[in-house]
Amino acid sequence: MLKSLADFAAELRTTGIPVSMVEVMDAVAAIDQVDLGNREAVRTALGATMVKAARHRRTFDVAFDVFFGLAAAPLGAGETIDQMAITLPPAAGGGTGVGSGGDVDELVEAMVAALRSRDRERLLQLVRIAVDRFSGFQPGRPVGGRHYLYRVMNRLDTHRLRLLLRTPAEDEAGDEDVFNRRLADVLADDQIDQIRAAVHDEIMRRLVADRGSEAVARTVRAPLVEDIDLMHATREELAEIGARIAPLARRLASRLAARRRHGRRGRLDVRRTIRRSLAHGGALVDPRWKPRRIAKPELVILCDVSGSMATFARFTMQLTYAIAHQFSNVRTFAFVDGIDEVTRFFGSGTDFDEAMQHVAASAEVIHRDGHSDYGVALNRFAERFADAVTPRSTVIITGDARNNYRDSGVTVLASIADRARAVHWLNPEANRYWDTGDSIMATFAAVCDSVHEVRTLRQLERFVERVALERAHPGRRIAVR
Repeated sequence: MLKSLADFAAELRTTGIPVSMVEVMDAVAAIDQVDLGNREAVRTALGATMVKAARHRRTFDVAFDVFFGLAAAPLGAGETIDQMAITLPPAAGGGTGVGSGGDVDELVEAMVAALRSRDRERLLQLVRIAVDRFSGFQPGRPVGGRHYLYRVMNRLDTHRLRLLLRTPAEDEAGDEDVFNRRLADVLADDQIDQIRAAVHDEIMRRLVADRGSEAVARTVRAPLVEDIDLMHATREELAEIGARIAPLARRLASRLAARRRHGRRGRLDVRRTIRRSLAHGGALVDPRWKPRRIAKPELVILCDVSGSMATFARFTMQLTYAIAHQFSNVRTFAFVDGIDEVTRFFGSGTDFDEAMQHVAASAEVIHRDGHSDYGVALNRFAERFADAVTPRSTVIITGDARNNYRDSGVTVLASIADRARAVHWLNPEANRYWDTGDSIMATFAAVCDSVHEVRTLRQLERFVERVALERAHPGRRIAVR
């Protein structure tokens, strides 16, 4: 158990969850107080001692399932999974039982019966049969459990399960009994989740038995929400990232304010220094300094909102506007092959989903055919919004620099860079793909002060913090952790 706990702690650290040695010792003390046969009690004890942030819980649970999966219940004497015979009600096709060649309908009906009778052991036996027959499990194959889970649940057919779990009376309830029908739906979904969870646990047990905990953990490792790739996130992951923006922005804003308050001292205050020296017989041993005047940077954001870039642009603007008080002025422009100022759609209390819909419906971001054209967009920006860039402006451009083999407009970008304090380019595409195909990242990089691969919320947070601080510490290299 201690070795499993040490390996588990090492896996959490690998995923980015900070776990100290003291917390591991607390975890050992906690599990000493719970029943080791109660898996959920062990999960709760370890979670209480090793997880300090709610956003880390999903990653913790995935790792826990790998390192502390339960052993399968023993079969009867002389039985194997394929040979185990279970009496089932006859199926429409006339099968005689799962253990003797019955079809998937009989297995589904047996699972429904086990759920209704709350026979947990019987349900787990049926799940083992389903995994054995439908998952296509191959020992030694380096794939994660999602592949096998999908295959099993696809064969079991969740739609059919839901219909069977509902009683005929519930299906025939009229419109006036909406509450009971809704309740029946919720209960059916909950029971399907029980089957899915049991299938997942069985698959994890087999994977760990085949390849070991550490190898499986590397395959199924769930990244922290701040390390999820914004360009390839699922709908659920995007929702997690959106929920993370507000608390992240509050923390970032307070950190920036503290660093501004404790920034480098200003010029020597001669009058106060001399007055202070009187207490030391005129010796200038305690110099006094004038407070630095900190000028907040102006921010101009140019966001490529074509295709999948819209997701990245949304989170860039959302985080920036959440800490807008750290800048003296923020102006935002969206473009595809045209460009328009969209500052009016964003502000305090903005619902960014609605704001992005307004951008798509009202902003003049398409000028020709709706395919990315940085040359046209930059030229139109210079024609219509040249006054947006001043010597105090920091310009941030977000885009993948894929220009459909059209004119780059780099000359216009160079003139913008000459007027601005700094120009930074954020590219959410992995840098190994830059300058491949129609990407012209190197062309733009030649006239930018810096280019960055920003694929995650953590990288975006670090960059925004850097921009917000660079004006407060001119000429000084900002170390952002």
